[in-house]
Amino acid sequence: GELYIAGTGVARGYLNRPELTEERFLDDPFYPGERMYQTGDIARWTEEGLVEWLGRSDGQVKVRGYRIEPGEIEAAIRRIDGIREAAVTARTEHGETALYAYIEGRESDDVRAELATRLPAYMMPAQFIEMSEWPVTPSGKLDRRALPAPGGAADRQAYTAPRNVTEMKLCALWEEVLKNGPVGIRDHFFERGGHSLKATALVSRIAKEFGVQVPLQDIFARPTVEELASVIQDLE
Repeated sequence: GELYIAGTGVARGYLNRPELTEERFLDDPFYPGERMYQTGDIARWTEEGLVEWLGRSDGQVKVRGYRIEPGEIEAAIRRIDGIREAAVTARTEHGETALYAYIEGRESDDVRAELATRLPAYMMPAQFIEMSEWPVTPSGKLDRRALPAPGGAADRQAYTAPRNVTEMKLCALWEEVLKNGPVGIRDHFFERGGHSLKATALVSRIAKEFGVQVPLQDIFARPTVEELASVIQDLE
């Protein structure tokens, strides 16, 4: 949640800025007559009782109706073993906003699968981009505006046709959900425009078509038709 500071160390306000003082220095609801400072920072309690800073509240983005703090996703990624650095940004194209994760230290599919066990589906980035070098500002900080744009059609796998009935039906479901095609068995669901809501829709269509319930997590862990077909065949 948002971090507020109270106690004897809180200042009286901003110098010569009464409007900002009134906005940020508020009455303390727990101690009448005292004041507290609204920092604008997003933080969380850790299991050790420490306060972990996640980012700024003014960095929040709205993705498919949910307000999301990218810093919270970054913190969750950094807690994955082997991750050396991570950044999460939001981009809006054709009127739709999506999250993109930039990572270093682990393969993207491994990170996606593990992160799916830690975050709700609506907070999952649409695409993970592996980095070896990071753009920085003259002061040495991460230059988020210089991060590479997510890959598009040029980065897709060469088309590989379905080899059996299960893969054929799955390809058809993907084309229906993603609304683009043709879909090959090695195409990546999220790199073809999939996101958490479309993954949920895919789970529903798989249940209707095959009569099996595939966990949503499996869509994130096995994001190709080829991989998902083997899951369905094991469940049938």
